[in-house]
Amino acid sequence: MKPERYDVVIVGTGVAGLYAGLCLPENLRVLMITKDEVENSDSYLAQGGISTLKAPDDFDDYFEDTMRAGHYENNTDSVRIMIESSRQIINELIQFGVEFDKEEDGTLAYTREAAHSTFRILHHDDLTGKEIMIKLIENVKKRQNIEVRKFTTMMDLLEKENVCYGIVARDPEGKIYSVHAQSVILATGGIGGLFQNSTNFRHISGDSFGIALSHGIEMENLNYIQIHPTTLYSKQEGRKFLISESVRGEGAVLLNEDHRRFVNELLPRDTVTNEIKLEMERQGTDHVYLTMPHMTREQVEKRFPNIFKRCLEEGYDLSKDYVPVTPAQHYIMGGIKTTVNGETSMKNLYAVGETACNGVHGANRLASNSLLESLVFAKRAAHVIKETFGQITEIQAEADLSQYEDYNKWKQNNRQLVMDEIKRRDEKFYAKWCNNEVKCR
Repeated sequence: MKPERYDVVIVGTGVAGLYAGLCLPENLRVLMITKDEVENSDSYLAQGGISTLKAPDDFDDYFEDTMRAGHYENNTDSVRIMIESSRQIINELIQFGVEFDKEEDGTLAYTREAAHSTFRILHHDDLTGKEIMIKLIENVKKRQNIEVRKFTTMMDLLEKENVCYGIVARDPEGKIYSVHAQSVILATGGIGGLFQNSTNFRHISGDSFGIALSHGIEMENLNYIQIHPTTLYSKQEGRKFLISESVRGEGAVLLNEDHRRFVNELLPRDTVTNEIKLEMERQGTDHVYLTMPHMTREQVEKRFPNIFKRCLEEGYDLSKDYVPVTPAQHYIMGGIKTTVNGETSMKNLYAVGETACNGVHGANRLASNSLLESLVFAKRAAHVIKETFGQITEIQAEADLSQYEDYNKWKQNNRQLVMDEIKRRDEKFYAKWCNNEVKCR
């Protein structure tokens, strides 16, 4: 079977993948693939908002907040670029039709989340990611040069002498085929599908990481995995419902089994998570409680309509009840090592969003920086592709597609590669969160 040919292949349809596609020239033929429905990415689930530089005099504080949350392991160039690019990104989102909440006087409304020193987070109710995704998807559909294929899985990269020239894909019926392209962008998200308790969609399972490891592509800090402190406690299987940090940023408190506060709720995520875990171990429980009695029911329902509704479905009124919460895997700061332009150690291969690691988050991500960094660095990767297009020599090679016929074996091998690498890099984290099948799938 002859390979299909496109100028650029983008794997993943979260904000990073969609925005990269929209930032590419319209004369390039672009194929976007996703394992599920187009909107079923973790970007869609982002509740709290998107950080931005509220005013020029906030730069130093925003920079320090990001560095401190990341335990000063951040790449300072990446942090600077992200912050300096933030207002332009927000303006472009608004041009794409994104609607952020506003004050009564018509100015943009800002909120605050844990470890932010001020109110600098824009939001759309408590469904910011959904709003951004919907508008980006609408704009992608208008582009004649972009083709989107759903329920299509990347099985492998096509490469020769460390030069990427396409991907191997699997369609919804299980047919395996190859796609040649001058550039490939990996935007497949994180690894939540490998964990039993995660806020991620189940199909987001670190595919790019396993494939990258098998090709010897440079990785960075794959063990830097964020456990979110507050997900709605449930014994049911499946994705855990996240209760945004913005709830605590606007005054919610955490209580133990004795209904006593035990932690400063505005500390960085990893600190709050560790305190919750210690408190649960001390009291022999598997959850703690969240409540925000300082707000009326009407105020909570207006500010956090989606969270309020979901809690109510479980029988809890967030404005007055003690809502049980527990930590769950949420985000990975590490990933495929990239430059600030999304370039990986393999030529013509780029990685953006949660899949990439350019050091912007350090060892722990500051709340609401994920949407922003995904957009900033996706745009930069698209710019490099635009500038270098036409300079790439096309590779003529045949791929043996028979090796990908056993899909379940492929999935298991990928999972094992990723989990073994996490264990190799950080045995303590692995023992704490990944040491048995109860915690990791």
